[in-house]
Amino acid sequence: MSRLQPLALRLLALTVPLVAKGFSDETLEKAAKSEGYCSRILRAQGTRREGYNEFSLRVEGDPEFYKPGNSYRVTLSAATPAYFRGFTLIALKEGKEGDKEEDHAGTFQIIDEEETQFMSNCPVAVTESTPRRRTRIQVFWTAPPTGTGCVILKASIVQKRIIYFQDEGSLTKKICEQDSASEGVTDKPILDCCACGTAKYRLTFYGNWSEKTHPKDFPRRTNHWSAIIGSSHSKNYILWEYGGYASEGVKQVAELGSPVKMEEEIRQQSDEVLTVIKAKAQWPAWQPLNVRAAPSAEFSVDRHRHLMSFLTMLGPSPDWNVGLSAEDLCTKDCGWVQKVVQDLIPWDAGTDSGVTYESPNKPTVPQEKIRPLTSLDHPQSPFYDPEGGSIKLVARVVIERIARKGEQCNIVPDNIDDIVADLAPEEKEEDDTPETCIYSNWSPWSACSSSTCEKGKRMRQRMLKAQLDLSVPCPDTQDFQPCMGPGCSDEDGSTCMMSDWITWSPCSVSCGMGTRSRERYVKQFPEDGSMCKVPTEETEKCVVNEECYTIPCLLSPWSEWSDCSVTCGKGMRTRQRMLKSAAELGDCNEELEQAEKCMLPECPIDCELTEWSQWSECNTSCGKGHMIRTRMIKIEPQFGGTACPETVQRTKCRVRKCLRGPGMEKRRWKEAREKRRSEQAKKNIDSEQYPVCRLKPWTAWTECSTLCGGGIQERYMMVKKRSKSTQFTSCKDKKELRACNVHPC
Repeated sequence: MSRLQPLALRLLALTVPLVAKGFSDETLEKAAKSEGYCSRILRAQGTRREGYNEFSLRVEGDPEFYKPGNSYRVTLSAATPAYFRGFTLIALKEGKEGDKEEDHAGTFQIIDEEETQFMSNCPVAVTESTPRRRTRIQVFWTAPPTGTGCVILKASIVQKRIIYFQDEGSLTKKICEQDSASEGVTDKPILDCCACGTAKYRLTFYGNWSEKTHPKDFPRRTNHWSAIIGSSHSKNYILWEYGGYASEGVKQVAELGSPVKMEEEIRQQSDEVLTVIKAKAQWPAWQPLNVRAAPSAEFSVDRHRHLMSFLTMLGPSPDWNVGLSAEDLCTKDCGWVQKVVQDLIPWDAGTDSGVTYESPNKPTVPQEKIRPLTSLDHPQSPFYDPEGGSIKLVARVVIERIARKGEQCNIVPDNIDDIVADLAPEEKEEDDTPETCIYSNWSPWSACSSSTCEKGKRMRQRMLKAQLDLSVPCPDTQDFQPCMGPGCSDEDGSTCMMSDWITWSPCSVSCGMGTRSRERYVKQFPEDGSMCKVPTEETEKCVVNEECYTIPCLLSPWSEWSDCSVTCGKGMRTRQRMLKSAAELGDCNEELEQAEKCMLPECPIDCELTEWSQWSECNTSCGKGHMIRTRMIKIEPQFGGTACPETVQRTKCRVRKCLRGPGMEKRRWKEAREKRRSEQAKKNIDSEQYPVCRLKPWTAWTECSTLCGGGIQERYMMVKKRSKSTQFTSCKDKKELRACNVHPC
């Protein structure tokens, strides 16, 4: 079995070990009798524990009802410090066993192909792409059509070598079809918040939309993210949501990137809103963090206003945005969420029908509902994929709790980050420094007074340069902030912040002694621009079956992808790996080369012309004149190709000198008249000598053989009367040809 096969599949196939882990013989017997792999997954049951809540399955907004055809974000997560290596996610009609295809309800859409994929033996189920430690996965689920009834979303978790299934509780979510009588009504979070006091959060927005990540038709000059606008609010107010209709404020953000109307709408809901969230626009859309800091904003929540929503426009675009809708920061344990990390895909506001970044304005009439964009919306869309793959993520938002105020009632103990965050003084929403006090800029923060992970302080200073009104006091020139020693906090920018170690790789051999490795990555580089010197990889020896034969198929790692086969346009790139073990020891059917498509900017196309025509006749009958010749454009230049040269040339010509004097004109008329008489006399003689060789008039020209690019026309003069005598052999039919439709196709 391939090492790349999803871990959940492999572990479910190991029926004997599962019996030892709490699976009954009866369960396994039923699974063996089932024809479909989907039902084998559903019928296997693991031992459940009371109060088991390490893992949870959640539908965004926690709706009790679904709207047929609407899309919902589904999240499977593990509470710290738990994690899972594999998972399986399905959606069943209530009361169905999953034996048949029609038992499954709705469809899943993959968001991140590196994290999730459809199960090969059960295409309606979603599983992991690669087995590794993870704490969170997300997919979209599109609700089934009207009349389906209630749907059960079920998940299984693989942790180490144990599989957990739950038929109710945190890994099962029941959601029923919305009654048609309530169609269009906004879903509200079910539970009220039971937390005490208030909490303060920082929202940081990381845009990942660039020409490198989304090369198709990327707008190079005007790409940007509009100003962020949002609020912390109650469940009685919804700024925007999938399946709802955009307000006028949402429409102006979506189409114009203007937050003015949206902010006005938010402030009109004064009783339902605690904080207005605002952050500056980003031009261009992406820059490295060492060049431009990610935009951020701070906001507060309380028991009544514990939801957070925001949006920002992806520009230029018809009406495409990203954001969060009604993100609940209150926990079921009556506390405040520590951190939320959400990857974002673009969505359509339903107000403009354009399909490309710079489509002209085309209002959608009637207005449509807000929905996520997909890779199959329109062939001209920059996100189009004929195979229906997932859209690459365009942004990430991180929401971190930075302080709490007032008496807290949650029972979850604080960790060090919580304690330090709570030491931070409550900052004011706006700078209250009097205009009469003129200061210098703040100095950099000093080193922390603590060299360990104990609590300490750091300081910064500014200088009072002028006090224009002595009657108005000026604030302090020193500012203090809580801190810990180097490496103890993610907020410390003077040290390298490292991620946790990623799971050990498989042993390099399947038999005998080999090596395995694990990696971690840099989460934050020092603010001074220096490089991190801490190790990012560890290697150790591993042993697999010390008495064993040489493995028949040992492969080297894949090489790096080659350069694209072209310097512009569409091409291919390849990568290879080598067979390291002797081929004669066994069959090795693994592929040694892979190829994939690659795309570079369009190739320049130079101008292409036809050959010059013949020179025209001189434009005068005597004296000096001119002649011209022309050529036509066959292919216009594109994508920076060579421009077209001249298509018309002119040259001088000279005919015999023009005769002057009053008698000359009469002389020319006389000569022309005599010439015509001579030609007519010759025709009369020919007709007397050859009375039986007469020709019909020329026929009309035939139609051109082609519509463009140069064709041929023909006409004929047929013999009207032909003599049987052999002396008239020159009396034949005549044919003429000429060019036509010489313009390029």
